[in-house]
Amino acid sequence: MTIAADRATTPLDVPSAILKRRSIKSFKPDPIAPELLRQLVELTVAAPSSFNTQSWRITLVQDEAQKQALCAASWNQPQITQAPVTFVFAADPHAPEGDLTPIIEQGLASGAWNEGTANYFRTAIPGFQQQLGDKRREYGIKDAMIAATHTALAAESLGLSTCYMNGWLEDQVKAVIGAPDEWAIALLLPVGYAAEPRLNPGRLPFSANVFVNRVGNSYDH
Repeated sequence: MTIAADRATTPLDVPSAILKRRSIKSFKPDPIAPELLRQLVELTVAAPSSFNTQSWRITLVQDEAQKQALCAASWNQPQITQAPVTFVFAADPHAPEGDLTPIIEQGLASGAWNEGTANYFRTAIPGFQQQLGDKRREYGIKDAMIAATHTALAAESLGLSTCYMNGWLEDQVKAVIGAPDEWAIALLLPVGYAAEPRLNPGRLPFSANVFVNRVGNSYDH
């Protein structure tokens, strides 16, 4: 992957992207170059997932009418209509259902898995998912959230900004993107160029919420 030719800045390293990222509420109307958007998608789906099942389902909302509908499903938060694209992260709790061949064949072709690993996963993946039961939805959301974090940090490193959004009506969001009822909406993430800077509001000291070995034994180093 290469950085889009029209970018004037050098991509940030991971620590810098983490520290620089802010949730942006106001975006410029500038479009994202197709090659830059594709790179962002590639970095998104490079995220890990349970057993590499990749149960996330990501919809890029770019059409103006779709953006207006998605905004209405999100209590009219304007960043959706301002940003050139919003990533809608969903989870399919039934994925993969039945045929694991594509996942296993990719693992074998890449050399990441040998035949022993592939044979193990053929039984381990269905067994694990059956054991999860109703928690498959929760696990799918976790994987989708990990992918969304990749998007946000990759976007920041490439000169773009994002806004994690958890304020929306799930049934309405599903209707906008045409998602099945059984899918779970994990997160909305508008992506674009920031129209205004946002300062770091700060974080609590480690002693407030970071512990060693047991809750209450504060990490204060």
